Amino acid sequence: MRYIDAEPEGEQEIHGLTAQVEDGWCTLRWLWPRDAEAVYIQRLSGSGTADPAVANEEYASAAADRQSGQAPSAAGLKLYTREEYKAANGYRDRLDQFGKMGYVIHLVVEHNGEQALLRQPDGRNRIEVSAGRAKIHYSIRQQGSWLSKRKTVRIEVHAEVPVARDVLCYVKKEGGYPANREDGIVYPFAEPFQAGRNELPAIEMGKNEYVRLFFTDGRMYGQMYELILE
Repeated sequence: MRYIDAEPEGEQEIHGLTAQVEDGWCTLRWLWPRDAEAVYIQRLSGSGTADPAVANEEYASAAADRQSGQAPSAAGLKLYTREEYKAANGYRDRLDQFGKMGYVIHLVVEHNGEQALLRQPDGRNRIEVSAGRAKIHYSIRQQGSWLSKRKTVRIEVHAEVPVARDVLCYVKKEGGYPANREDGIVYPFAEPFQAGRNELPAIEMGKNEYVRLFFTDGRMYGQMYELILE
């Protein structure tokens, strides 16, 4: 299939697209053009299930397809009829991811005897939703004798989902706990975090040095995860 451009008056376009997220489900509703009988629904993967660069690439790829006229692969589309829509009062999709997700509702039209997808430059057939944030709990335990100038710090991380190693870092500061990523010396992690309990190798440091965990990029990863100190 390929894209074809919508008519300038926009009467045969998907519009009024809304999304409602509740109890792990996303319900999409939209207004159908007259005589339209089916759409293809494209779901753009949320960044919570993969490297965010992959998710960003998928969004960019979808935009490039619309520009080039090349429709997305049929494997990434779900046919949904108007009758199914009426029976379900919309389209319901289970959210099995965390973070940002996108949906595109492609109207199916006949063009030169073949099916094609209607390209809508106005974007009224596209919507983004938040599937929530995965929780990352962590604790810090310190051990050291009263007379020693050194202490041992042990960090334990409990993650709801697998987390790439470059999502988190730890920051060390002398004289008090760091307030943010820039408030001390930044150290990366060498291994990714598995879902569940992760006990990290012990860290030896000065008695007056303290550590906290932070996102390497708060703006990006703060949309996907919630970092909680226990």
